[in-house]
Amino acid sequence: MTTVQNQPNNPLHGKTLEAILNELVEYYGWEQMGYYVNINCFNQDPSIKSSLKFLRKTPWARTKVEDLYVKMVNNR
Repeated sequence: MTTVQNQPNNPLHGKTLEAILNELVEYYGWEQMGYYVNINCFNQDPSIKSSLKFLRKTPWARTKVEDLYVKMVNNR
């Protein structure tokens, strides 16, 4: 099994969840992020703090956010 630590060319390598969220918000905005990843912390009174709390406890949602980040990096 390959992990992020063994993939220096992986766009997630060395990125914190907070850094990923900040870049996504800057690129897409909360409304667009809520469209791509339909979770309440993006759609109702969004904030980095509430999103981090939810994503750290919810692996499926974190995976979707990470996938969106990889998509964003590849589109740049």
